Amino acid sequence: MRLSRYFLPVLKEDPKEAQIVSHRLMLRAGMIKQQSAGIYSWLPLGYKVLNRIQQIVHEEQQRAGHIPLLMPTLQSADLWRESGRYDAYGEELLRIKDRQDRDMLYGPTNEEMITDIFRSHVSSYKDLPLTLYHIQWKFRDEMRPRFGVMRGREFLMKDGYNFDLTKEDALHAYNRHLVSYLRSYERMGLQAIPMRADGGPIGGDYTHEFLVLAETGESEVFYDSEITDLKFGDRQIDYDNVAECQAVLEEFTSRYARTDETHDEALFDQIPEDRRRSARGIEVGQIFYFGTKYSEAMGATVVGPDGNRAPVHMGSHGIGVSRLLGAIIEANHDDKGIIWPEGVTPFHVGIVNLKQGDVSTDSACEALYRELMARGLDPLYDDRDERAGAKFATMDLIGLPWRITVGPRGLANNKVELTDRRSGQSEELSPQEAVDRLVRIYQPIVALSAPVA
Repeated sequence: MRLSRYFLPVLKEDPKEAQIVSHRLMLRAGMIKQQSAGIYSWLPLGYKVLNRIQQIVHEEQQRAGHIPLLMPTLQSADLWRESGRYDAYGEELLRIKDRQDRDMLYGPTNEEMITDIFRSHVSSYKDLPLTLYHIQWKFRDEMRPRFGVMRGREFLMKDGYNFDLTKEDALHAYNRHLVSYLRSYERMGLQAIPMRADGGPIGGDYTHEFLVLAETGESEVFYDSEITDLKFGDRQIDYDNVAECQAVLEEFTSRYARTDETHDEALFDQIPEDRRRSARGIEVGQIFYFGTKYSEAMGATVVGPDGNRAPVHMGSHGIGVSRLLGAIIEANHDDKGIIWPEGVTPFHVGIVNLKQGDVSTDSACEALYRELMARGLDPLYDDRDERAGAKFATMDLIGLPWRITVGPRGLANNKVELTDRRSGQSEELSPQEAVDRLVRIYQPIVALSAPVA
Protein backbone atom coordinates (compact mmCIF):
# COMPACT_ATOMS: atom_id res chain seq x y z
CA MET A 1 0.00 0.00 0.00
CA ARG A 2 1.29 3.43 -1.02
CA LEU A 3 0.44 6.22 1.40
CA SER A 4 -0.15 8.65 -1.49
CA ARG A 5 -3.12 6.47 -2.48
CA TYR A 6 -4.30 5.44 0.99
CA PHE A 7 -7.08 7.03 3.04
CA LEU A 8 -5.40 8.04 6.30
CA PRO A 9 -7.01 11.24 7.69
CA VAL A 10 -4.58 11.91 10.58
CA LEU A 11 -5.21 14.84 12.92
CA LYS A 12 -2.46 17.17 14.17
CA GLU A 13 -4.30 18.25 17.33
CA ASP A 14 -5.78 16.20 20.15
CA PRO A 15 -9.58 15.94 19.81
CA LYS A 16 -11.36 17.69 22.69
CA GLU A 17 -13.92 14.92 23.15
CA ALA A 18 -11.29 12.22 23.79
CA GLN A 19 -10.76 11.54 27.50
CA ILE A 20 -8.33 8.62 27.38
CA VAL A 21 -5.20 7.81 25.41
CA SER A 22 -6.67 5.10 23.17
CA HIS A 23 -9.64 7.24 22.10
CA ARG A 24 -7.36 10.21 21.41
CA LEU A 25 -4.86 8.20 19.39
CA MET A 26 -7.47 6.29 17.41
CA LEU A 27 -9.02 9.58 16.32
CA ARG A 28 -5.66 11.24 15.62
CA ALA A 29 -4.36 8.24 13.65
CA GLY A 30 -7.43 8.24 11.41
CA MET A 31 -8.67 4.85 12.63
CA ILE A 32 -12.25 5.75 13.53
CA LYS A 33 -14.82 8.52 13.11
CA GLN A 34 -17.68 9.03 15.53
CA GLN A 35 -21.08 8.97 13.83
CA SER A 36 -23.20 9.39 16.97
CA ALA A 37 -22.75 8.78 20.68
CA GLY A 38 -20.91 5.48 21.13
CA ILE A 39 -21.16 4.54 17.42
CA TYR A 40 -18.14 4.71 15.09
CA SER A 41 -17.19 4.21 11.47
CA TRP A 42 -14.05 2.11 11.17
CA LEU A 43 -11.72 3.83 8.74
CA PRO A 44 -9.19 1.76 6.71
CA LEU A 45 -6.35 1.70 9.29
CA GLY A 46 -8.67 0.83 12.19
CA TYR A 47 -10.55 -1.72 10.09
CA LYS A 48 -7.26 -3.39 9.19
CA VAL A 49 -6.34 -3.88 12.86
CA LEU A 50 -9.88 -5.05 13.60
CA ASN A 51 -9.46 -7.74 10.95
CA ARG A 52 -6.07 -8.79 12.36
CA ILE A 53 -7.68 -9.31 15.77
CA GLN A 54 -10.63 -11.19 14.28
CA GLN A 55 -8.26 -13.49 12.42
CA ILE A 56 -6.40 -14.41 15.62
CA VAL A 57 -9.68 -15.09 17.41
CA HIS A 58 -10.96 -17.27 14.54
CA GLU A 59 -7.70 -19.23 14.39
CA GLU A 60 -7.57 -19.92 18.13
CA GLN A 61 -11.25 -20.81 18.37
CA GLN A 62 -10.97 -23.30 15.55
CA ARG A 63 -7.70 -24.64 16.98
CA ALA A 64 -9.74 -25.49 20.10
CA GLY A 65 -12.34 -27.33 18.00
CA HIS A 66 -15.02 -24.65 18.02
CA ILE A 67 -17.20 -24.18 14.92
CA PRO A 68 -17.97 -20.76 13.37
CA LEU A 69 -21.38 -19.62 12.17
CA LEU A 70 -23.12 -16.24 11.90
CA MET A 71 -26.39 -15.19 13.54
CA PRO A 72 -28.38 -12.05 12.71
CA THR A 73 -28.11 -8.82 14.69
CA LEU A 74 -31.91 -8.44 15.00
CA GLN A 75 -33.68 -11.00 17.16
CA SER A 76 -37.29 -11.85 17.92
CA ALA A 77 -38.46 -10.71 21.35
CA ASP A 78 -40.39 -13.99 21.64
CA LEU A 79 -37.13 -15.93 22.15
CA TRP A 80 -36.14 -13.59 24.98
CA ARG A 81 -39.58 -13.96 26.56
CA GLU A 82 -39.01 -17.72 26.64
CA SER A 83 -35.85 -17.27 28.68
CA GLY A 84 -37.37 -14.55 30.86
CA ARG A 85 -34.78 -11.95 29.90
CA TYR A 86 -36.86 -9.64 27.70
CA ASP A 87 -38.26 -7.68 30.64
CA ALA A 88 -35.40 -8.41 33.04
CA TYR A 89 -32.50 -7.16 30.91
CA GLY A 90 -33.14 -3.46 31.48
CA GLU A 91 -32.92 -0.33 29.35
CA GLU A 92 -29.60 -1.31 27.72
CA LEU A 93 -31.68 -3.63 25.53
CA LEU A 94 -32.73 -1.75 22.38
CA ARG A 95 -36.32 -2.82 21.73
CA ILE A 96 -37.77 -2.33 18.22
CA LYS A 97 -41.08 -2.92 16.44
CA ASP A 98 -41.12 -3.92 12.79
CA ARG A 99 -43.79 -2.82 10.27
CA GLN A 100 -46.03 -5.76 11.29
CA ASP A 101 -45.86 -4.45 14.88
CA ARG A 102 -43.82 -7.47 16.02
CA ASP A 103 -41.47 -6.95 18.93
CA MET A 104 -37.82 -7.21 17.94
CA LEU A 105 -34.52 -6.28 19.54
CA TYR A 106 -30.97 -5.44 18.48
CA GLY A 107 -29.05 -8.25 20.13
CA PRO A 108 -26.53 -7.51 22.88
CA THR A 109 -25.80 -11.26 23.13
CA ASN A 110 -27.11 -14.50 21.61
CA GLU A 111 -27.85 -17.13 24.28
CA GLU A 112 -31.52 -17.42 23.27
CA MET A 113 -30.93 -17.58 19.53
CA ILE A 114 -28.16 -20.17 19.72
CA THR A 115 -30.30 -22.29 22.06
CA ASP A 116 -33.12 -22.12 19.50
CA ILE A 117 -30.73 -23.22 16.74
CA PHE A 118 -29.49 -26.10 18.89
CA ARG A 119 -32.94 -27.37 19.90
CA SER A 120 -34.07 -27.28 16.26
CA HIS A 121 -31.30 -29.56 15.02
CA VAL A 122 -29.75 -31.60 17.85
CA SER A 123 -31.64 -34.30 19.73
CA SER A 124 -29.08 -36.96 20.72
CA TYR A 125 -26.16 -37.01 23.14
CA LYS A 126 -24.17 -38.60 20.31
CA ASP A 127 -23.92 -35.13 18.69
CA LEU A 128 -22.22 -33.72 21.79
CA PRO A 129 -19.97 -32.04 22.79
CA LEU A 130 -20.65 -29.06 20.53
CA THR A 131 -19.35 -25.50 20.64
CA LEU A 132 -20.57 -22.91 18.14
CA TYR A 133 -19.36 -19.32 17.93
CA HIS A 134 -19.53 -16.21 15.79
CA ILE A 135 -18.03 -12.72 15.54
CA GLN A 136 -20.84 -10.21 15.14
CA TRP A 137 -21.81 -6.58 15.73
CA LYS A 138 -23.90 -6.04 18.85
CA PHE A 139 -25.64 -3.14 20.55
CA ARG A 140 -26.14 -2.11 24.15
CA ASP A 141 -27.88 1.20 24.72
CA GLU A 142 -25.39 2.59 27.23
CA MET A 143 -26.68 5.61 29.11
CA ARG A 144 -23.27 7.31 28.99
CA PRO A 145 -21.07 5.86 26.23
CA ARG A 146 -17.50 7.07 26.71
CA PHE A 147 -13.84 6.25 26.19
CA GLY A 148 -14.26 5.65 22.46
CA VAL A 149 -14.47 1.99 21.47
CA MET A 150 -13.86 0.94 25.08
CA ARG A 151 -17.43 1.68 26.10
CA GLY A 152 -19.40 2.20 22.93
CA ARG A 153 -22.99 1.31 22.15
CA GLU A 154 -22.25 -0.66 18.97
CA PHE A 155 -19.38 -3.11 19.26
CA LEU A 156 -17.89 -6.18 17.59
CA MET A 157 -17.80 -9.28 19.76
CA LYS A 158 -16.93 -12.92 19.55
CA ASP A 159 -19.46 -14.97 21.47
CA GLY A 160 -19.34 -18.74 21.67
CA TYR A 161 -21.68 -21.27 23.24
CA ASN A 162 -20.97 -24.81 24.39
CA PHE A 163 -23.54 -27.60 24.65
CA ASP A 164 -22.65 -30.64 26.76
CA LEU A 165 -24.40 -33.64 28.29
CA THR A 166 -23.04 -33.23 31.83
CA LYS A 167 -21.70 -30.55 34.11
CA GLU A 168 -18.26 -32.18 33.99
CA ASP A 169 -18.23 -32.02 30.19
CA ALA A 170 -19.34 -28.38 30.29
CA LEU A 171 -16.60 -27.46 32.75
CA HIS A 172 -14.06 -28.99 30.38
CA ALA A 173 -15.47 -26.69 27.68
CA TYR A 174 -15.01 -23.82 30.15
CA ASN A 175 -11.37 -24.79 30.66
CA ARG A 176 -10.86 -25.21 26.93
CA HIS A 177 -12.06 -21.66 26.37
CA LEU A 178 -9.76 -20.33 29.08
CA VAL A 179 -6.77 -21.95 27.36
CA SER A 180 -7.75 -20.63 23.93
CA TYR A 181 -8.23 -17.12 25.35
CA LEU A 182 -4.80 -17.11 26.97
CA ARG A 183 -3.28 -18.05 23.60
CA SER A 184 -5.33 -15.41 21.76
CA TYR A 185 -4.41 -12.51 24.03
CA GLU A 186 -0.71 -13.35 24.10
CA ARG A 187 -0.67 -13.44 20.30
CA MET A 188 -2.04 -9.89 20.44
CA GLY A 189 0.83 -8.78 22.68
CA LEU A 190 -1.36 -8.56 25.79
CA GLN A 191 -1.26 -10.05 29.25
CA ALA A 192 -4.94 -10.59 30.06
CA ILE A 193 -5.35 -11.92 33.61
CA PRO A 194 -8.29 -14.27 34.29
CA MET A 195 -10.09 -12.97 37.39
CA ARG A 196 -13.03 -14.34 39.36
CA ALA A 197 -16.00 -12.22 38.35
CA ASP A 198 -19.74 -11.71 38.69
CA GLY A 199 -22.17 -13.39 36.30
CA GLY A 200 -24.28 -10.27 35.70
CA PRO A 201 -27.35 -10.54 33.42
CA ILE A 202 -25.99 -13.65 31.65
CA GLY A 203 -25.84 -15.62 34.90
CA GLY A 204 -23.72 -18.52 36.05
CA ASP A 205 -21.74 -19.56 39.11
CA TYR A 206 -18.50 -20.21 37.24
CA THR A 207 -17.18 -17.13 35.51
CA HIS A 208 -13.85 -15.42 34.90
CA GLU A 209 -13.20 -12.07 33.28
CA PHE A 210 -9.97 -11.44 31.39
CA LEU A 211 -8.55 -8.05 32.31
CA VAL A 212 -5.66 -6.00 30.97
CA LEU A 213 -4.09 -3.81 33.65
CA ALA A 214 -4.33 -0.13 32.72
CA GLU A 215 -4.86 3.13 34.59
CA THR A 216 -7.94 3.86 32.50
CA GLY A 217 -9.64 0.55 33.28
CA GLU A 218 -13.28 0.70 34.34
CA SER A 219 -12.88 -2.01 37.00
CA GLU A 220 -10.93 -2.00 40.24
CA VAL A 221 -9.03 -5.28 40.57
CA PHE A 222 -7.14 -7.03 43.35
CA TYR A 223 -4.49 -9.65 42.67
CA ASP A 224 -1.40 -11.54 43.79
CA SER A 225 1.58 -10.08 41.91
CA GLU A 226 2.83 -13.60 41.17
CA ILE A 227 0.13 -13.92 38.53
CA THR A 228 1.81 -11.29 36.34
CA ASP A 229 4.84 -13.60 36.00
CA LEU A 230 2.78 -16.29 34.27
CA LYS A 231 3.09 -16.74 30.51
CA PHE A 232 1.35 -19.29 28.30
CA GLY A 233 4.10 -19.09 25.70
CA ASP A 234 4.36 -21.53 22.81
CA ARG A 235 3.31 -24.64 24.74
CA GLN A 236 1.13 -27.10 22.85
CA ILE A 237 -2.15 -28.21 24.41
CA ASP A 238 -4.38 -31.12 23.44
CA TYR A 239 -7.79 -29.51 23.79
CA ASP A 240 -9.44 -32.93 24.13
CA ASN A 241 -7.25 -33.74 27.12
CA VAL A 242 -9.26 -32.94 30.24
CA ALA A 243 -6.27 -33.10 32.58
CA GLU A 244 -4.12 -30.77 30.44
CA CYS A 245 -6.80 -28.10 30.19
CA GLN A 246 -7.60 -28.40 33.91
CA ALA A 247 -3.92 -27.97 34.75
CA VAL A 248 -3.76 -24.71 32.79
CA LEU A 249 -6.88 -23.43 34.55
CA GLU A 250 -5.37 -24.23 37.95
CA GLU A 251 -2.04 -22.62 37.01
CA PHE A 252 -3.65 -19.35 35.94
CA THR A 253 -6.49 -19.13 38.50
CA SER A 254 -5.03 -20.60 41.73
CA ARG A 255 -3.55 -17.25 42.79
CA TYR A 256 -5.82 -14.52 44.05
CA ALA A 257 -7.20 -12.32 41.26
CA ARG A 258 -10.67 -10.78 41.50
CA THR A 259 -12.68 -7.84 40.31
CA ASP A 260 -14.21 -5.48 42.87
CA GLU A 261 -17.61 -7.26 42.61
CA THR A 262 -16.18 -10.51 44.00
CA HIS A 263 -13.29 -9.16 46.08
CA ASP A 264 -12.87 -10.92 49.45
CA GLU A 265 -10.77 -8.84 51.84
CA ALA A 266 -10.19 -11.75 54.22
CA LEU A 267 -8.78 -13.97 51.46
CA PHE A 268 -6.75 -11.08 50.06
CA ASP A 269 -5.15 -10.50 53.47
CA GLN A 270 -3.80 -14.05 53.44
CA ILE A 271 -1.44 -13.12 50.58
CA PRO A 272 2.01 -11.90 51.69
CA GLU A 273 1.80 -8.12 51.93
CA ASP A 274 4.59 -7.49 49.41
CA ARG A 275 2.57 -9.39 46.74
CA ARG A 276 -0.81 -7.69 47.27
CA ARG A 277 -1.75 -5.43 44.41
CA SER A 278 -4.75 -3.27 43.53
CA ALA A 279 -5.09 -1.58 40.15
CA ARG A 280 -7.50 -0.73 37.35
CA GLY A 281 -8.32 -3.23 34.63
CA ILE A 282 -9.91 -3.24 31.18
CA GLU A 283 -12.19 -6.20 30.58
CA VAL A 284 -11.49 -7.82 27.20
CA GLY A 285 -13.35 -11.10 27.60
CA GLN A 286 -15.40 -13.31 29.89
CA ILE A 287 -16.27 -16.99 30.13
CA PHE A 288 -19.37 -18.41 31.84
CA TYR A 289 -20.77 -21.79 32.82
CA PHE A 290 -24.48 -21.44 33.60
CA GLY A 291 -25.67 -25.04 33.52
CA THR A 292 -29.23 -25.60 32.34
CA LYS A 293 -30.53 -22.02 32.82
CA TYR A 294 -31.42 -21.55 29.14
CA SER A 295 -31.86 -25.16 28.07
CA GLU A 296 -34.54 -25.82 30.70
CA ALA A 297 -36.39 -22.58 29.97
CA MET A 298 -36.31 -23.15 26.21
CA GLY A 299 -36.59 -26.93 25.95
CA ALA A 300 -33.08 -27.67 24.62
CA THR A 301 -32.86 -31.35 25.52
CA VAL A 302 -31.18 -34.45 24.16
CA VAL A 303 -31.83 -38.16 24.54
CA GLY A 304 -29.10 -39.49 26.82
CA PRO A 305 -27.43 -42.94 26.91
CA ASP A 306 -30.21 -44.13 29.21
CA GLY A 307 -32.90 -43.22 26.67
CA ASN A 308 -34.27 -40.35 28.71
CA ARG A 309 -34.37 -36.71 27.70
CA ALA A 310 -32.30 -34.22 29.70
CA PRO A 311 -31.51 -30.51 29.32
CA VAL A 312 -28.01 -29.82 28.04
CA HIS A 313 -25.42 -28.00 30.12
CA MET A 314 -24.31 -24.72 28.56
CA GLY A 315 -21.82 -21.90 28.83
CA SER A 316 -21.15 -18.71 26.93
CA HIS A 317 -17.77 -17.19 26.17
CA GLY A 318 -17.10 -13.69 24.86
CA ILE A 319 -14.17 -11.66 23.56
CA GLY A 320 -14.58 -7.92 23.00
CA VAL A 321 -13.00 -7.67 19.55
CA SER A 322 -13.50 -3.94 18.92
CA ARG A 323 -12.77 -3.09 22.57
CA LEU A 324 -9.44 -4.90 22.24
CA LEU A 325 -8.08 -2.16 19.98
CA GLY A 326 -8.51 0.33 22.80
CA ALA A 327 -7.00 -2.04 25.35
CA ILE A 328 -3.97 -2.77 23.15
CA ILE A 329 -3.32 0.94 22.64
CA GLU A 330 -3.72 1.70 26.36
CA ALA A 331 -1.03 -0.91 27.03
CA ASN A 332 1.21 0.06 24.06
CA HIS A 333 1.84 3.76 23.44
CA ASP A 334 4.19 6.63 24.16
CA ASP A 335 4.02 10.41 23.78
CA LYS A 336 4.51 10.08 19.99
CA GLY A 337 1.65 7.69 19.34
CA ILE A 338 0.67 4.04 19.17
CA ILE A 339 3.16 1.14 19.35
CA TRP A 340 1.46 -1.90 17.79
CA PRO A 341 2.56 -5.40 18.83
CA GLU A 342 3.71 -7.35 15.77
CA GLY A 343 0.75 -9.74 15.96
CA VAL A 344 -1.91 -7.08 15.33
CA THR A 345 -0.12 -4.26 13.49
CA PRO A 346 -2.04 -2.94 10.47
CA PHE A 347 1.15 -3.01 8.37
CA HIS A 348 4.27 -4.97 9.24
CA VAL A 349 6.70 -2.20 8.31
CA GLY A 350 6.69 1.36 7.05
CA ILE A 351 9.01 2.48 4.24
CA VAL A 352 9.99 6.16 4.36
CA ASN A 353 11.46 7.75 1.23
CA LEU A 354 13.55 10.75 2.36
CA LYS A 355 13.86 12.24 -1.12
CA GLN A 356 10.78 11.55 -3.17
CA GLY A 357 11.51 12.10 -6.87
CA ASP A 358 15.17 11.10 -6.60
CA VAL A 359 15.81 8.26 -9.02
CA SER A 360 17.97 6.19 -6.67
CA THR A 361 15.73 6.47 -3.58
CA ASP A 362 12.54 5.94 -5.59
CA SER A 363 14.02 2.84 -7.19
CA ALA A 364 15.33 1.45 -3.88
CA CYS A 365 11.97 2.01 -2.14
CA GLU A 366 10.08 0.35 -4.98
CA ALA A 367 12.42 -2.64 -4.82
CA LEU A 368 11.99 -2.94 -1.04
CA TYR A 369 8.24 -2.63 -1.37
CA ARG A 370 8.03 -5.42 -3.95
CA GLU A 371 10.48 -7.70 -2.12
CA LEU A 372 8.67 -7.38 1.22
CA MET A 373 5.35 -8.28 -0.41
CA ALA A 374 6.94 -11.18 -2.25
CA ARG A 375 8.22 -12.49 1.11
CA GLY A 376 4.70 -12.45 2.59
CA LEU A 377 4.86 -9.15 4.49
CA ASP A 378 2.52 -6.17 4.31
CA PRO A 379 4.44 -2.86 3.96
CA LEU A 380 3.14 0.71 3.96
CA TYR A 381 5.22 2.88 1.63
CA ASP A 382 5.21 6.62 2.42
CA ASP A 383 5.76 7.96 -1.10
CA ARG A 384 4.24 11.38 -0.42
CA ASP A 385 6.07 14.56 -1.35
CA GLU A 386 6.40 15.63 2.29
CA ARG A 387 9.17 16.72 4.65
CA ALA A 388 11.05 13.92 6.39
CA GLY A 389 9.86 15.16 9.79
CA ALA A 390 6.22 14.92 8.75
CA LYS A 391 6.74 11.38 7.45
CA PHE A 392 8.44 10.28 10.68
CA ALA A 393 5.66 11.87 12.77
CA THR A 394 3.00 9.98 10.81
CA MET A 395 4.82 6.66 11.19
CA ASP A 396 5.27 7.24 14.94
CA LEU A 397 1.61 8.19 15.36
CA ILE A 398 0.17 5.16 13.56
CA GLY A 399 2.61 2.94 15.42
CA LEU A 400 4.00 0.42 12.93
CA PRO A 401 6.55 -1.72 14.84
CA TRP A 402 9.32 -1.29 12.23
CA ARG A 403 10.40 1.43 9.82
CA ILE A 404 12.85 1.33 6.93
CA THR A 405 14.25 4.76 6.09
CA VAL A 406 15.76 5.21 2.62
CA GLY A 407 17.88 8.25 1.75
CA PRO A 408 20.53 9.16 -0.85
CA ARG A 409 23.39 9.32 1.65
CA GLY A 410 22.80 5.81 2.98
CA LEU A 411 22.18 4.34 -0.45
CA ALA A 412 25.58 5.59 -1.59
CA ASN A 413 26.97 2.92 0.77
CA ASN A 414 24.17 0.42 -0.02
CA LYS A 415 22.60 1.07 3.41
CA VAL A 416 19.11 1.75 4.70
CA GLU A 417 18.05 2.37 8.31
CA LEU A 418 15.89 -0.16 10.17
CA THR A 419 14.21 1.36 13.25
CA ASP A 420 12.43 -0.42 16.10
CA ARG A 421 9.40 1.72 17.04
CA ARG A 422 9.27 0.39 20.62
CA SER A 423 12.91 0.94 21.59
CA GLY A 424 13.69 3.73 19.12
CA GLN A 425 16.95 1.99 18.20
CA SER A 426 18.14 2.09 14.59
CA GLU A 427 20.58 -0.04 12.64
CA GLU A 428 22.16 0.48 9.23
CA LEU A 429 21.77 -2.57 6.99
CA SER A 430 21.79 -3.33 3.31
CA PRO A 431 18.29 -3.40 1.81
CA GLN A 432 18.45 -7.20 1.52
CA GLU A 433 19.61 -7.56 5.14
CA ALA A 434 16.72 -5.36 6.29
CA VAL A 435 14.21 -7.52 4.42
CA ASP A 436 15.75 -10.73 5.79
CA ARG A 437 15.68 -9.33 9.33
CA LEU A 438 11.99 -8.47 9.09
CA VAL A 439 11.14 -11.89 7.64
CA ARG A 440 12.86 -13.54 10.63
CA ILE A 441 11.01 -11.28 13.07
CA TYR A 442 7.60 -12.04 11.61
CA GLN A 443 8.20 -15.71 10.75
CA PRO A 444 6.93 -17.07 14.12
CA ILE A 445 3.86 -14.82 13.91
CA VAL A 446 3.04 -15.91 10.35
CA ALA A 447 3.57 -19.57 11.37
CA LEU A 448 0.90 -19.23 14.08
CA SER A 449 -1.52 -18.20 11.37
CA ALA A 450 -1.00 -21.42 9.41
CA PRO A 451 -4.24 -23.24 8.48
CA VAL A 452 -5.76 -25.01 11.48
CA ALA A 453 -6.49 -28.68 10.96
